[in-house]
Amino acid sequence: MSLDSYAAALIRYPELGFSLDSSLMDLDADFLASMEGKVARAYQDIAELEAGAIANPDEGRMVGHYWLRRPELAPTDEIRSQITEPLRDLKQFAEKVHTGQVTPPGGGIFERLLVIGIGGSALGPQLVNDAVGHGSRLAIHFLDNTDPDGIDRTLAEIGAERLTKTLVVVISKSGGTPETRNGMVEAKAAFDAAGLDFGKHAVAITGDGSKLDQFADKHGFITRFPMEDWVGGRTSVMSTVGLVPAALQGIDIDALLAGAAAMDERTRQAGGGGGDNAAMRLALCWYAAGNGRGEKDMVVLPYKDSLVLFSKYLQQLVMESLGKEKDLDGKVVNQGIAVYGNKGSTDQHAYVQQLRDGVPNFFATFIEVRKGRDGDTIEVEPGNTSADYLQGFLRGTRKALHESGRQSLTISIPKVGPKQLGALIALFERAVSFYASLVNINAYHQPGVEAGKKAAADFLETLNAVRSRLVADAKTAGDIAYEIDADPEEVYHCLNHLASNGEAQISLGASAADDTFSI
Repeated sequence: MSLDSYAAALIRYPELGFSLDSSLMDLDADFLASMEGKVARAYQDIAELEAGAIANPDEGRMVGHYWLRRPELAPTDEIRSQITEPLRDLKQFAEKVHTGQVTPPGGGIFERLLVIGIGGSALGPQLVNDAVGHGSRLAIHFLDNTDPDGIDRTLAEIGAERLTKTLVVVISKSGGTPETRNGMVEAKAAFDAAGLDFGKHAVAITGDGSKLDQFADKHGFITRFPMEDWVGGRTSVMSTVGLVPAALQGIDIDALLAGAAAMDERTRQAGGGGGDNAAMRLALCWYAAGNGRGEKDMVVLPYKDSLVLFSKYLQQLVMESLGKEKDLDGKVVNQGIAVYGNKGSTDQHAYVQQLRDGVPNFFATFIEVRKGRDGDTIEVEPGNTSADYLQGFLRGTRKALHESGRQSLTISIPKVGPKQLGALIALFERAVSFYASLVNINAYHQPGVEAGKKAAADFLETLNAVRSRLVADAKTAGDIAYEIDADPEEVYHCLNHLASNGEAQISLGASAADDTFSI
């Protein structure tokens, strides 16, 4: 490829040290011309979104994560104050924790942070911590699942003695999310067992009047921060959800917000495929690669250990936003883009073999961090450093994939700091909005998630009905299914769960249908 061709496909934002190279994505002039109408509509759609249009018809709410880093864009004074006042308050609270004005009941200062959440309410803070939280003021731990083994392991890492100086942040908009509720109940039990008042160690981030808000009031939590209904979980990292833990860690949240605001400003400007809007360029690349149907997966390869969670973060942002059965016209389209990845150059010893020689059902997104390390470096062999090798592996893998007919994008940033992280997050948030418009779907509702929650609730109802029918006399799953008018297979799974956790005895028969259960 000539340098002129490369330069024509390169978008650079010097003030951010950012660039996007789409030279290996095969965007030709005919494709870009054919997309002009859709691109114009996408710009209009996002302008309406930022102006306060109802974006989630299921819940009748706006989607305002862009306002979080530029409050003056918010459509009302009330919403502006819902951004600026909590931001001021959380900064003041973090300062009080750091300076010993807010302290554990037993004295001293808080030294550890336990964040309890699920989905975006945990993944956002986890990404920020992993990327820019090194050497933070408070060591941080997460309960982000309802797996009792995982809960036990995390609480054991903290240890009963260190619970005395552990601050807990519970994050749930409704307060009814089972995983978060369960984590909070388990954490409270650990504090109770250590003779500690859980409320005097706890902070809530939740909706006004929610179940968690009520629990926090009843148990005397230290303080509460609001979680507004116009902030969705997967775009909440720059709301109180992400900023409270980050501020408590001592991370520069102003720089995080500034980086996002700068990327928003750059990608707010209209510009076609040949323009300098990096988010629109990303969305057009996604469209072209997958024929507007998500026919190719997105493999995210950050060549930096501190960005290892970025692919996981993008999984939720992209797949929950774009994975939709129907388009805006009610037509069944089954849209989505599958996202996976780990980090370079680790993946060269894992699945790059398949990427180069196997099924060509993907495009790659390389993330280059130009600076190898802070401080002095050494040569690992004459003339070459570890950073030289990392760059060599990135460029070598990119070239090898291209030679094998595999498309790729390369995003470059100077280093991983709060400002750069904020810019990366904002870039993909806006690309998701643009792509959703290009394929005529709503990125801001998630009926599939709600269906899964309902199915889980139905299972728990069946489980309790099965539990009530267990007696000393042995019964098969079919027997109990008949008694409670339930699906026999589901009853069988309930009985196995109870047996595995000491609530039932199982006697194996000739087949699963012949297995018997008793108390």
